[in-house]
This record gives sequence, C-alpha cells and structure tokens, in this order.
Amino acid sequence: MHTRDRQRLTMQIHQELSLPGMGCGTWAWGNQLLWGYNESMDAQLQAVFNLCVSNGVTLFDTGDSYGTGRLNGRSELLLGKFSQEYQGVNQENICIATKLAAYPWRWTRQSMINACKSSAQRLGRNVDLVQMHWSTANYAPWQEVGLLDGLADLYEQGLVKGVGLSNYGTKRLQRVHQKFAERGVPIKTLQVQYSLLSTYPVTELGLKDVCDELGIKLIAYSPLALGILTGKYSEKGPFPRGVRGLLLRQLLPGVRSLLQCLQDVAQSRNKTMSQVALNWCIAKGTMPIPGARSVKQAQENIGALGWQLNSGEIAELDKAAASSDKKMVQNIFQTK
Repeated sequence: MHTRDRQRLTMQIHQELSLPGMGCGTWAWGNQLLWGYNESMDAQLQAVFNLCVSNGVTLFDTGDSYGTGRLNGRSELLLGKFSQEYQGVNQENICIATKLAAYPWRWTRQSMINACKSSAQRLGRNVDLVQMHWSTANYAPWQEVGLLDGLADLYEQGLVKGVGLSNYGTKRLQRVHQKFAERGVPIKTLQVQYSLLSTYPVTELGLKDVCDELGIKLIAYSPLALGILTGKYSEKGPFPRGVRGLLLRQLLPGVRSLLQCLQDVAQSRNKTMSQVALNWCIAKGTMPIPGARSVKQAQENIGALGWQLNSGEIAELDKAAASSDKKMVQNIFQTK
C-alpha cells in the first residue's frame, strides 16, 4: 500500500481523541510499595473516578507497569471496571491513557502491539491514548526502533485513538515526530515531570515551544511534586514512609520561600496551595495529571479549574520557583 493511501485509511478509521484541561494520574492505584494501596480502597477510588468524570476531568493516565508485585496491572483493571460501570455526564469523553513500559525483553514492534492488546484486555476496552513510557536512548538506543514502530502500528491499525510519548526531550521528540510524520501518525501528547519544583523540561529543554510548533499537548506529571506543593508537610514531619519521606526530608528545607509564595497567593485567592500549583501548570499551557486516592483529594484537584491566575501572580510564582534552593530530582529516563 502506498504511503498516501495508508495515511488516508488511517485517518478514516480514527475517532477524535478528546483531551480535557486536567487529567487524573493513577500511579497510586495498585501501588503498595510507594503509596500503601490495598484492595479495601477500591470503592473510594471508584468514587474518585466518578467525581472526576462528572466534573470534566476525563483523562486517566495509567501504565501497564502500574501495580506492585501480584497487583501488577491493577490500575488498568480498576479503570476498566470503573469506566464500564460509569453512567452519566461526560461518559463519551472518558479517555484511558496507558503508558507501555520499555522493558528489556520488549524490543520488537510486535511486542508493543501485544502489550497494548494485554492492556486492552485488562481494561475490557481499547486503549484511547497509547504512550511510550520512557525512551531507551540513554542506555539502549537500538531497542527503541522496534518499540516506536510498534507504537505507530497501533495507530495505523486503529487499535488506539492517539499516540503519545513520555520523558522525551526536545531533540529526541523532533526525531520521533519526523519518523512518525512520514507514516502519517500524529503525536498527540508528550508527558514530562513538570511543576513549580521541576521547570527543567520547559525552561532548559524548551519543550513547550517545540510542542506548540508540532501541535503536541504537553502533559505535566507529578504537578504537586509528590505532595510537597500541597503544604501538607512541614520540615518537622510527620513524613510518609519510604522513598517519599526521604525525598520530603531532603527537599522541604530548600523550598521555604516557594511554599510561602504559594501560600500567599492561595490565601489572597481563597484557594488551596494545591489548587494554585495546578492552576499555574494550566496557565503554562500544560495539562496537569495530579493523582487522587480519596474523594477529598479529587475535589481539591477539581478546584483548580474554572478560574485563572493573573500575570502578576504567575510572575511571582515563577520568580520563587527559579530562586528555590532545591528542585525535584529529574526522572533518570528523561532525554534531551
């Protein structure tokens, strides 16, 4: 089949992907190690899902590696169940975005197709937005060739509505965009760690400008910096157990001025610090995907929508972020 014919056919079999202003991250759904998940939380998580969808937060970001040990794939199983049982407003806009892991044993295009089909099986429906979880460019560039081909195949075969990338930098993104463009496969989204404590992808790599130029929506994961920007933790503790607790201990003393600035803006706006931090991400033209494990957290996240920080407030927050002594550790897979 000629390239042009293939592109025409590809466009015919695709429904439009609907992207909201904010999504919901589900890394914690099934993760015992970092987030203390247990199955008694499922009813609460379903209530979170329903509340999000009914308020227009219709994209749920997951991954086929989410869920620890015997609970591997749990996040997708839950999302499949919740999306099938949900009935109400915005039902048709629900978008399940799965990231497929670049495991060492995955290196052929068929391995990506199989992985996506396994995700679809757990979901009980097709994946809407399939994403490459990370680039292997930093340690095994040869591996990525087959994985990217498989990602594009999924779109061409009509198994997904859209294709996205995760943890890619500017140079790598441009290369993949060109490769996909030759096959008529658009890249819809790119997600990176982005928050007031992690501005690196935008300020240093210039990713936002490149994404705008290429028509790609930038998704901000960890927009609350593992909870640091919520203001719920003090330097004296108590801290959550494990890795998160260690990170909080290290970072909190160096971000006092930023947290103070966040608090000042929040008070003047009658909003919470979380809502200001999320609204800042939206003001920067990104789609934040904060996690939520309780209805209270989901309600707080939703409160970031429907209003806008003004340019003066954004400038204050930018200045406080730039002068912060500490920054979030970058993802080791983030490329340039």
